[in-house]
Amino acid sequence: MKLVVGLGNPGATYEGTRHNVGFDVLSELALRWHASRPKVRFEANLSEVNYNGEKVLLAAPQTFMNISGRSVQQIVKFFQISLGDVMVVCDDLNLKVGQLRLRGSGSAGGQKGLLSILQVCGSDAVPRLRIGIGRPPDSVDAANFVLSKFRKDEHPKIDQAIRGAASGIELWIKDGISAAMNVVNVALPEGGDEAPGKSP
Repeated sequence: MKLVVGLGNPGATYEGTRHNVGFDVLSELALRWHASRPKVRFEANLSEVNYNGEKVLLAAPQTFMNISGRSVQQIVKFFQISLGDVMVVCDDLNLKVGQLRLRGSGSAGGQKGLLSILQVCGSDAVPRLRIGIGRPPDSVDAANFVLSKFRKDEHPKIDQAIRGAASGIELWIKDGISAAMNVVNVALPEGGDEAPGKSP
């Protein structure tokens, strides 16, 4: 069994914001896999699907970003899922808009939802797929920036990134973390015209 955790903040107020790209990737996967309507369980919107012969849980914690770990801990414990079979999808201020970065372990890098998950799991060996949302202008506070919506000119890049992230997760499920990293971790070309997550 695999668990894909998309991070974001619940409620219509936060839909389409930079901080909610994890939720957007879950929506893309649910659409691709014809997932049933999620049920509220373990403080998350939770769907169960089968992909490539593997049972996969799609979880969108409804606890707000900073305490996402509380929900993830409940799911992992109930279903007895090993940490290597968990994939956390989140935004990243330190990557260009639309750039993807997949890692099998490491620090939270300032992402508070991921930090919450690593803390409750007691390990940094939790795979994570980061989606770049860009840096805020000097005049904008980072906390406000992550809750803002993407500019119109950024939509093509972030839409490509969401599709690329979903494809990377499918590859992770089928072929493992190393194979997925080899495809996903492609540097965003100058200008960002090529879809992230695709080999040149």
